[in-house]
Amino acid sequence: MLTLKQLNKSYVPGKPVLVDIDLAIEARGITAIIGASGTGKSTLIRCVNRLVDPTSGQILFDGVDLARLSGRALRHARRHIGMVFQEYNLVERLSVMENLLCGRLGFVSPWRAWRRSFPSDDVRQAHELLEVVGLAGFARQRADALSGGQRQRVGIARAVMQKPKLLLADEPTSSLDPKTSVEIMELLAGVGRERGIPVLVNMHDVDLAKRFADRVVGMAGGRIVFDGPPDGLDDAELTRIYGGQGWLQ
Repeated sequence: MLTLKQLNKSYVPGKPVLVDIDLAIEARGITAIIGASGTGKSTLIRCVNRLVDPTSGQILFDGVDLARLSGRALRHARRHIGMVFQEYNLVERLSVMENLLCGRLGFVSPWRAWRRSFPSDDVRQAHELLEVVGLAGFARQRADALSGGQRQRVGIARAVMQKPKLLLADEPTSSLDPKTSVEIMELLAGVGRERGIPVLVNMHDVDLAKRFADRVVGMAGGRIVFDGPPDGLDDAELTRIYGGQGWLQ
């Protein structure tokens, strides 16, 4: 599904953020990326869909190197990669339904997109997804009137509207309370499992990663230092990932 080969990223020459990342993501399950702030988790996620351009390396998605694409070819490839953002990234003045239909913008003509005129099947699917994410009856509610948890549910539904082959989530629970964080991870896991969409998510909460991920990738200093099942995250591995031991007490 997705293979990263020798992926490197430096925002400033001589100060690498990602160093020789080799990672293969299977076409199923949840892969969680954990690590201290500034270790490159978000940069890695954003390199996958080219929100950030890598300095070097390959991003092989369905056999195509995304790192080499630009223009129309890149836009076409991105249609198959859904993205859930830390700060939701909704259009605040639009309704919940309009935000969901933004997930279909890459599949309609510019004229229909400008007129916000979508096929009836897209509208039907959007209503079904509102049921799935627990927001039935919110279709006409403005996005800026929603709570954080509700906004993230809209963000997940919008990403699924793309009918993606891969779902990326960039710290989707970092702005949420513990109860809502669990609910959002349950929703991501359920959507991925029921629709056969692999999920790649980066997060700070180790307990959530252990609870919901099928696989955990630990990063430190821009490198992968752990890659394995959640139950392999013992104190020694967590110390390698985060450094120090006092925080484990």
